Amino acid sequence: MDYRFSDRMQNLKGNAIRMIFKLLAQPDMISFAGGMPAGQALPAAEIADIADELLHGKDALKILQYGGTEGYLPYLQSGLKYLARKGITDVTLDNVLAVSGGQQGIDLTCKAFINKGDVVLVEDPTYLAVLHILKTYEGVPVGVKSNDDGIDPDDLEAKIIRYHPKFVYLVPNFSNPTGKTVPLENRKRIAEITAKHGVMLVEDDPYGELRWEGEQLPSIKSMDRTGNVIYLTSFSKVISPGMRVGLAVADPAVIAKLTIGKQATDVHTATLNQAIVSEYLDRGLLDPSLARNIPLYKQKKDAMIAAIRRYFPASVRYTDPQGGLFIWVELPEGVSAKDLFLKAVERKVAYVCGSDFYADGSGENTLRLNFSNATLEQIDTGIARLGELLRQII
Repeated sequence: MDYRFSDRMQNLKGNAIRMIFKLLAQPDMISFAGGMPAGQALPAAEIADIADELLHGKDALKILQYGGTEGYLPYLQSGLKYLARKGITDVTLDNVLAVSGGQQGIDLTCKAFINKGDVVLVEDPTYLAVLHILKTYEGVPVGVKSNDDGIDPDDLEAKIIRYHPKFVYLVPNFSNPTGKTVPLENRKRIAEITAKHGVMLVEDDPYGELRWEGEQLPSIKSMDRTGNVIYLTSFSKVISPGMRVGLAVADPAVIAKLTIGKQATDVHTATLNQAIVSEYLDRGLLDPSLARNIPLYKQKKDAMIAAIRRYFPASVRYTDPQGGLFIWVELPEGVSAKDLFLKAVERKVAYVCGSDFYADGSGENTLRLNFSNATLEQIDTGIARLGELLRQII
């Protein structure tokens, strides 16, 4: 059969992490490649109790029936209360849409706004799924410089003036992949710059609750005075990634377009899952869960940093995040993380090559490490194996 795929799919490659999942399934593989929360952090017992009560309650049949695309009303109401934690208070039901994970919010935004050839500015490096989604809609990602404080506001403004982008995409809290956080003053500047130039900003915040050091910072959306910011959040990292429940927050006109796009994608996010998350939030289970799990993540991060210092050559640079799930590693110039990858896999340890996170495919000497889903023993063993490999070539 001669399959005639669409032009936009002809040369599109899969997500780098999804492509190596078969590798990661090997029972003796130590994986630092995924972005999964710790298994022991998933509240299985609480979710089971909530689901049992919901399915034996008065609204059971309603929950199991088709629902509105906008979302399950109790979930949306719980979501509005949750947004206050981010400084987002001047919103109503018209400003929110239930999405099937934060990534669907990105996809729906691209569906609503991107025409072939449209430029989107992203931090270099950025979340690799955004690059994948943009290419699906035939958009053009352009990288903005970053420094120790994340995206560089000066370079952002210069590239807004140069490229006239459709929107800017940013993960300001514990960025995937670098773990960096944009400080308060830079958030204010980013809000001012994008508003001044009439450019939309997509603020993606799946990790903001996972902070173990420093003060919580207000969202850029809380500084939005013109309606140019779309805020996306997800409960994948703080409740369950498998449930695929998130929230998009924007001007009602934007939400209306995202809703139309969602109708053609999945009709609505699973109502049972929305109801479970709503109950989880309303019962006050989130903060006790975070109080238990954040020290766990910090312990794992500290263990990985200690192992990197112990086993990696001194010329290797790395971030030391205040929260989130990732550590970003920069090898000396001329050392290829891709060339090292297969040798690392031979030693039964895996990571994600950094070039997959760059708009132009650069960053050949970088890689991302995830510490959240490995045991302390695996962290020490895996980093030791990588260190041994690095010392052979650096």
